[in-house]
Amino acid sequence: MAHVSVTINGRQYRMACDDGEEAHLSRLAQEFDERIERLRAEFGEIGDMRLTVMAALTVADDLSDARERAQRLELEVSNLQESSRLAADHAQATQGAIVAAFNSAAERIEEVARRLDEGPRKDETAAG
Repeated sequence: MAHVSVTINGRQYRMACDDGEEAHLSRLAQEFDERIERLRAEFGEIGDMRLTVMAALTVADDLSDARERAQRLELEVSNLQESSRLAADHAQATQGAIVAAFNSAAERIEEVARRLDEGPRKDETAAG
């Protein structure tokens, strides 16, 4: 378990985190501290606790928005996967129809070739 010292709203905090997560935790603390500073610039000195709560609420709002976007994207991905599956099924059906049409045409061509190889029929030579 690693430890990191972070500064939020002018106060130092010693935080524990998993090994290798020190830079990530420091970056999160810095981003949170920057939110507090932006709120202080916007609203003035309204109390440390109130600034911290407001900053936490802005983080919660961002998280809520991100979850909603993720849900919309998951739905979109699901719809695209379904469309892809339907398109693949349609392509397979189309390919089957094309193969059947080619086979039918080949059978007709073979029949015509067989007839040509046999020569004219008796009833055809009498008419001619």
